[in-house]
Amino acid sequence: MNSTIDKMTIPVYKPSLCGREKEYVNRCLDSSWISSKGEFIQRFESEFARYVNSQYATSVTNGTVAIHLALEALGIGEGDEVIVPTFTYVASVNSIVQAGATPVFVDSIEDTLQMDPDDVADKITPRTKAIMAVHLYGSACDMTKLLKICSEKKLFLIEDCAEGFGTYFKGQHVGTFGDVGTFSFFGNKTITTGEGGMLVFKNASIWEKAAHLKNQGVSKDIEYWHDVLAYNYRMTNICAAIGLAQLEKADEFLAKKRRIAEYYQQELKNLPLRFHEEMVDIKHSFWMCTIILNDFKDREPLRKYLKSNGVETRPLFPPCHKLPHLLTDETFFVAESISARGINLPSYPDLEFEDVQNICQIMRDYFKASK
Repeated sequence: MNSTIDKMTIPVYKPSLCGREKEYVNRCLDSSWISSKGEFIQRFESEFARYVNSQYATSVTNGTVAIHLALEALGIGEGDEVIVPTFTYVASVNSIVQAGATPVFVDSIEDTLQMDPDDVADKITPRTKAIMAVHLYGSACDMTKLLKICSEKKLFLIEDCAEGFGTYFKGQHVGTFGDVGTFSFFGNKTITTGEGGMLVFKNASIWEKAAHLKNQGVSKDIEYWHDVLAYNYRMTNICAAIGLAQLEKADEFLAKKRRIAEYYQQELKNLPLRFHEEMVDIKHSFWMCTIILNDFKDREPLRKYLKSNGVETRPLFPPCHKLPHLLTDETFFVAESISARGINLPSYPDLEFEDVQNICQIMRDYFKASK
């Protein structure tokens, strides 16, 4: 394990494996169905689709390939542009490039941290094929505005919900608005399979194409006959078994994370920062508890102070247009500002409220000493 994390008393995240994970995994082992076939694949896909209220779902090996598979299933590739926020995890943008398309960056909104629909509208060109809405840190993009743009311009809408499990916009789970929604089940997500991902769809034909592409393009009728260049993006039965057990505890996990967020919000309200709050029309899942400091100069000293007291944190993502392989000469004032001022605080289902109280006290001590 990472030596820095080993020294941490309170990690920024760790999964809660308190359900039937061992029971279900042992059933895989006992049956010998440990690869990409077995009872838990279909069960996890069906139960996940039911949970988010989508008709079609297919599981994959991780959240990044979920995005790539979504692009491939929609036929997006060379010559196409996909509008995406620069303020996102790099996987969103890498997948666009790997599909052969061109990412077109847009700025973010200060309050919500999500992509700015007005900037989206300004960036549409004749080559624009899709908008990728990335629901960051447990909140949601303005789907009303993005859907209107897609409808008027006849664009595909892809939702990257890697951080949006349990997040709702106007009572509807994110991922179910667009043509395809993608999810991640990495170890730091609200529900995890270790590594894994899921896609949900509105259209049966796109779902069938994605399922075909993720399975090496194998024919339904002829054994070992592959009729298209495709991929091995299949989830294992063991991962699906863990995922199903996690899904059974999802409501419990989300409720605990909400209580943790409410505690942070109350205890930190008089400090020179703001909490990433729940906005109107959005049910925040609080995947990460996020703060935005008033002064970017406080971020690294505060993180260092927390680390010295055994508390791990994360900086917010750097804007993708600043990364070497995606570098542009553009300026995105809001994205660059919130990226420089943001911190993710520990938030996971097994986190004790006493630990949250201690974290808040450490932060109060830092700001008191820095005056």
